[in-house]
Amino acid sequence: MKKRAKKTTGWREWVSLPELEIPKIKAKVDTGARSSTLHAVHLRYQETASGTDVLFEVHTHQRNIRDSVHCRAKVLEFREIKSSNGHVEKRPVIVTSVELLGEHWSIEVTLTNRSSMGFRMLLGRESLRKRFLVDPGHSFLGNKRAGEKDTLK
Repeated sequence: MKKRAKKTTGWREWVSLPELEIPKIKAKVDTGARSSTLHAVHLRYQETASGTDVLFEVHTHQRNIRDSVHCRAKVLEFREIKSSNGHVEKRPVIVTSVELLGEHWSIEVTLTNRSSMGFRMLLGRESLRKRFLVDPGHSFLGNKRAGEKDTLK
């Protein structure tokens, strides 16, 4: 059986999260982070017959709180995550679908407030594993038009 060639992604890409009804959000492809993280605010929890749901808001664009999406998802578990500055935080983990470069698959995502960060989402190495190669010299490979030059801005 022949292995399928892996697609190449840049260090930042536009992704969609169809189950959360987020058509596009800018994500940093971060191989230094194990898990994926989504910017979420106003988290509320609801107990249901099948477990715990989390209700939250996602501001899909940096420095813009008017463009927000209200989301609901099942909590898989709560996990202690150490941030890049060494702070440990207990975060809810959800499973949702992601779309990048024409590929669709499910990933685990932790939810936290990323309002002070440059990207609303991090795609960690576990979500990319065995699917993509990462080219740190390029970005937005999924949205590049023919002849368009890449910038590292």
